[in-house]
Amino acid sequence: MRDNFCTLFDSYYLTRGIAMYESLEKHSDNFHLYIFAFDEQSFKLLNQRHLAHATIISLQEFEDEKLLSVKANRTVGEYCWTSTGSTIKYCINTFSLDSCTYLDADLYFFSNPKVLLDEVKDGSTLITEHRYTEKYDQTKSSGKYCVQFMTFHNNLHSMQALTWWIDACIKWCYARAENGKFGDQKYLDDWTERFKNIHVLENLGGGVAPWNVQQYSFNKQNNLISGMNISTNQKFDLVFFHFHALKELENNQIDLSSYSLNKNVIDLIYTPYIQHLNRLNNEFNFATIKTTKQNQHRTFVYLLKRVLKDKSTILRFFRKKFFEKNNIYNITKFVKE
Repeated sequence: MRDNFCTLFDSYYLTRGIAMYESLEKHSDNFHLYIFAFDEQSFKLLNQRHLAHATIISLQEFEDEKLLSVKANRTVGEYCWTSTGSTIKYCINTFSLDSCTYLDADLYFFSNPKVLLDEVKDGSTLITEHRYTEKYDQTKSSGKYCVQFMTFHNNLHSMQALTWWIDACIKWCYARAENGKFGDQKYLDDWTERFKNIHVLENLGGGVAPWNVQQYSFNKQNNLISGMNISTNQKFDLVFFHFHALKELENNQIDLSSYSLNKNVIDLIYTPYIQHLNRLNNEFNFATIKTTKQNQHRTFVYLLKRVLKDKSTILRFFRKKFFEKNNIYNITKFVKE
């Protein structure tokens, strides 16, 4: 049976979204990815690639009155978060799917995700934990679960949870902690009690990310990356890594994130991903640079307007800017020129 996935991104994340698609194409036996292009440039460039296992959906096809009514009051990122649940429901309803799994555009697959989907029995809704390393634990502010890899089925209980989540995000979805909410993901905190048939992913190979990778050791044999939980010795095969906070900077600089990353993780996990992004950037002749600056300007103006009302936004900005350690390297560390 075909595995159905959906994702969303604009030109800023274009190369990451395509890299994610191509990693799925490399490892998945039978899949289809529904891609929601969140600007005209990404829609045009995606269609030019004629992706064999993808359907490209424009904003004009997808947006409804509820989404459009809140769009002007959300940043680019916040609007993407607001729209996540709606993309899943659109796919299930429009294409008559039995199920659909949402993927963040900055995921990258190192093996077949079917092993994760096989965990989901009796049409349950699949959610994934952050599994924070203790010193990076943001459960209180950002939530226990991560909106990165979520499966919904076309059944009563799953659609009930999905519809509730969509409505909640329309009402409130911002990049700040407020009254027990944060973006689209703290809404998931009580789902195992609020809704029936919620399954929390058990396989450690799904959901490895900068905020939890310190808990694992990795080795590579026969092109397969295997991991082990250092404290429990539990072994697993790496299915996907979430390249959160990775930033491509000017002057061939790349910021891997502010989280602690050892050399083994950088060599085995980050290097092939950055090499893939570099190949795609060269193909597109850095077509995303203009869009990147436009998005940054729009976000800056919006944040400036609300900063007096939301002091936490500016405090978070200065903390990341001046106090958090970054892993900044020249691209030549990963790519031979």
